[in-house]
Amino acid sequence: MNPALTLATTRRILTQLRHDPRTVVMLVGVPTLLMVLLRYVFDSARVFSHLAPALLGVFPFLIMFLIASITTLRERTTATLERLMTLPIGRLDLLFGYALAFGAIAVVQVSLAAAVSLWWLGLDLAGSVGLLLLIALLDALLGMALGLFVSAFARTEFQAVQFMPVFVLPQILLCGLFVPREQMGWLLRWLSDVMPLSYAVEALNRVTASAGVDAVVLRNLVVVACCALLALVLGAATLRRRTP
Repeated sequence: MNPALTLATTRRILTQLRHDPRTVVMLVGVPTLLMVLLRYVFDSARVFSHLAPALLGVFPFLIMFLIASITTLRERTTATLERLMTLPIGRLDLLFGYALAFGAIAVVQVSLAAAVSLWWLGLDLAGSVGLLLLIALLDALLGMALGLFVSAFARTEFQAVQFMPVFVLPQILLCGLFVPREQMGWLLRWLSDVMPLSYAVEALNRVTASAGVDAVVLRNLVVVACCALLALVLGAATLRRRTP
């Protein structure tokens, strides 16, 4: 990897996003808006404090998956990536440049959603705010990395959206948000155990409920980070020139 080339890719993506204010508003504002809606739909601080930690990870994960998959697919179909690969730039430079660009947006996205939840909507947090932000940020980066990876298997933006029920919705259903994972049948519990979103949600719930940082939280952080890195590496493997 060449850090200069990686940063050049990051600047290019951020410049493109700056000229697309609707996408920026969606990236930054939608998770916060969804948290506000959740709070007032239930109209209960207790219910909100029970659901909000998991959703601080789920909402950024979902939105970053959609935006990253569609944005990367657009660059594939318009031959932007094809032209870039004629330059002396590595595939990992490209992918990590994307990761840094979307990661910077994810920092703003997660920070805003967490700040509004904690200081306006009444989220009760026993643990560290910094750790909560770190876990939610890793979750957003995981969604971004998966979006970059699956963009290789779509030919149109509609097909990219169709991957959401395959890669995203099962993780949301099985992550413990609706039913505790320990109450699931053995097959569903096994599927839940191999899905990275489950570990992010478990870590968020533990940080919200306890001031301590135990081995389970650390393990979950490592699992989510490794899954995001693996998705990026797999995404790099799908980048290849289609023309001589």
